[in-house]
Amino acid sequence: MPETASPVVTRFAPSPTGFLHIGGARTALFNWLFARHHGGTYRLRIEDTDRKRSTDEAIEAILDGLNWLGLNWDGEVVYQAKGADHHAALARELLAQDKAYHCYCSPDELDAMRQAARAEGRPMRYDGRWRDRDPSEAPDGVDPVLRLKMPQEGSTVIKDLVQGEVTVGNDQLDDMVLLRGDGTPTYMLSVVVDDHDMGVTHVIRGDDHLTNAFRQVQLYRAFGWDLPAFAHIPLIHGADGAKLSKRHGALGVETYREMGYLPEALCNYLLRLGWGHGDDEIISMAQAVEWFDLDGVGKSASRFDFVKLSNLNGHYLREADGERLTGLICDHLAELDGKAPNEAAIERLKRGIDGLKVRAKTVLELVESARVYTNQRPLVLNAKAEKVLTQEAKARLAGVWPELDAIENWEESAIEQAVRDFAESTGDKLGDIAQPLRAAATGSNVSPGIFEVMSILGKEECLARITEQL
Repeated sequence: MPETASPVVTRFAPSPTGFLHIGGARTALFNWLFARHHGGTYRLRIEDTDRKRSTDEAIEAILDGLNWLGLNWDGEVVYQAKGADHHAALARELLAQDKAYHCYCSPDELDAMRQAARAEGRPMRYDGRWRDRDPSEAPDGVDPVLRLKMPQEGSTVIKDLVQGEVTVGNDQLDDMVLLRGDGTPTYMLSVVVDDHDMGVTHVIRGDDHLTNAFRQVQLYRAFGWDLPAFAHIPLIHGADGAKLSKRHGALGVETYREMGYLPEALCNYLLRLGWGHGDDEIISMAQAVEWFDLDGVGKSASRFDFVKLSNLNGHYLREADGERLTGLICDHLAELDGKAPNEAAIERLKRGIDGLKVRAKTVLELVESARVYTNQRPLVLNAKAEKVLTQEAKARLAGVWPELDAIENWEESAIEQAVRDFAESTGDKLGDIAQPLRAAATGSNVSPGIFEVMSILGKEECLARITEQL
């Protein structure tokens, strides 16, 4: 795509009627990247015109989700409901210019139109019966809506930056409502006015809005405003190709955070859902800003795959700073256990985090594996660890204990050598000693290398844990 002639302004405009779902997060990401790539502006607008369904909790969830993902917006948040009077005033200007008209259809008349359309197997379209009627014929007791006079001949063409040139016959577009009977503006009116007032140059959104775009184009033309460029992105489907649902991954961004995914991993994954750069799979945000443009967005729906997301998250966990991961683990442990690990446990965790993070795919997996360092004595053994600690195994632990106690330089290599020497002296296999050591020192049958774990636990803590099981 060639560089744009005027400064780029994009916007993400969610409705605060629920969480920031995964499709919305990808739309926000694409808008953010496009603006950053072109040195432009990325704005956030909360489309809260549906006052009955909009909630403060949903707004907070959207803002928190965007901040967590690192998709910082420029300027103040625009709240659409605050502009309702302005939107309505502009609609009344169209009425004064004979570009709009009052429609006095009763609910029964509109229902009859719907029934007729259903019977004929076609979409419901208003039949324009009040388009040219004299308002003096208006019935009593009906608060009229205000409708736009849409063109009735020809076609509307959108040169979409993702979908290509798309055309619809104007006979398929009925006269849309701009103001409801109570005088409040509709979504279709408010979106166009806000996008114009905010200077939006590129409307990047899901392709479920493509049908809206044809109507919105006519409203831009009625106002005499320049059209923005449109880019309608294919939706995300489940791994089975069906419409995305909760079982596929249509969850709130905050849920992915709770499930232990890192924001950079989620952004990387969402970026690759519908956009590509050669064979590159692992793409940092800095690279994404450098490379992203709309010509890389495909026309086909993408399929959400938890396995791929988890594998990608594992990569970012391995690359993540140990101090950061330690903080995340401690936050989770504090929530799960009702208290944070003590200072000694945190220090052990900091020393052991590099050995833990290479084996995990989510922060939650890290949290569980981190317990080998953070659990306090007396340890609660899992069932498999208890099974390992037979009387014979405990006898081996009692035998190796003096050899461990004699180690002056408590390091991984020295611990391993002492255990190997003991096993050789008794004729045991190394595993016959190492597995009981793992069970006693960690309370689990799985852990990073046991000699690594023992060195990180420290001599005093490690021997105390073993003593408890004798």
